Amino acid sequence: MLYLAYQLQSDFMTPVRAWAGMAVNAGGPPLLSDHPAVRNLTAVYELIARAGLTHTRPPFAIDSITVGNREVEVREEVAAATPFGTLLHFKKDVTTAQPRVLMVAPLSGHFSTLLRATVRTMLPDHDVYITDWHNARDVPLTAGRFGFDEYIDHLIKFLEVMGPGTHVLAVCQPCVATLAATAVMAQDGNPAQPRSMTLMAGPIDVRVNPTTVDDLARKQTIEWFERTLTASVPLRYPGAFRRVYPGFVQLAAFMSMNVDRHVKAHRELYENLANGELEKAATTKAFYDEYFAVLDLTAEFYLETVRIIFQEYALPLGKLEWHGQRVDPSAIRRTMLLTVEGERDDICAVGQTVAAHDLCTKLRPYLRRHHMQPGVGHYGVFSGKRWESQIYPILKNVILSSD
Repeated sequence: MLYLAYQLQSDFMTPVRAWAGMAVNAGGPPLLSDHPAVRNLTAVYELIARAGLTHTRPPFAIDSITVGNREVEVREEVAAATPFGTLLHFKKDVTTAQPRVLMVAPLSGHFSTLLRATVRTMLPDHDVYITDWHNARDVPLTAGRFGFDEYIDHLIKFLEVMGPGTHVLAVCQPCVATLAATAVMAQDGNPAQPRSMTLMAGPIDVRVNPTTVDDLARKQTIEWFERTLTASVPLRYPGAFRRVYPGFVQLAAFMSMNVDRHVKAHRELYENLANGELEKAATTKAFYDEYFAVLDLTAEFYLETVRIIFQEYALPLGKLEWHGQRVDPSAIRRTMLLTVEGERDDICAVGQTVAAHDLCTKLRPYLRRHHMQPGVGHYGVFSGKRWESQIYPILKNVILSSD
């Protein structure tokens, strides 16, 4: 009933939001359009029109990038695809070969465009690919299951498509699967195993400095998560009857962690619109356009992630398996490892990501590096001024030195 209740509420609000949107676009009489009362009313209409979620991926909208001293066109090309995800290539016409980088986007309720700023920063110096995960509610049941093993399968396949010499960068939730995929490839002697692996703000060992998220996952049984937080996709969608962890549930969980901040942001948005400060309003709207675009996860992937990472601590305890084969991070000997953490991260606390170094025991010292960025929270690790000016130069140097 969880998904049906959400759908009914969404259907009820759709005409209301549409009416408010038309009211915003209609504006007021020309002579009164700048009157404070009209601006206040228009601001209210716009907030109502925006009070909803979308379930389709927003565009990356990266049409060109500056490489050296010239502007270069960027084209999105599909390098590989499955029902559950696309290997998306940001193709550029440059004369000099650049290091190939697979950027592993989180599959945790938002689309890969959450890393738009990360992609934009890396594009001038790298040949960038990204895992563009699909919305599970749009994947038919005939496509089969997509769990933790299948996620690792995708990473291995994508690295093989990109070929030997690729570098991999994982942000947040996929750090465990990325480390596991790299270990499996090393164990098998796969020539496509990455030259460098960067793990940013990921839950490698959540026993270290547990956060509120970690405590919740530990306190409830996996049966509780399945019973309370998963639902069947309604009949109207291609993935009808597939069990999913709805993106709107994950969004609600994220917002509940910082309710005051989101309320303040929307209050300021109203004030900016009412006062005609459109540039400030545009920044807030751009953030929430992305934040309110949600995708559903398959129930099996969500539940296995909770169980394997947050309840069983399978990777740090040496118990993680992939299709029945034990995953051994000590097999990684040739891949340079960089871990990055944020001082104020309340999702993946300091110490959880650097734990990867304790698992990759056969890596020589010159193939290891860790960076803890002062003054940033979770999102500041991969977006914002400190990412661009302080974290990215370290990442760029690691890739160049191991390319």
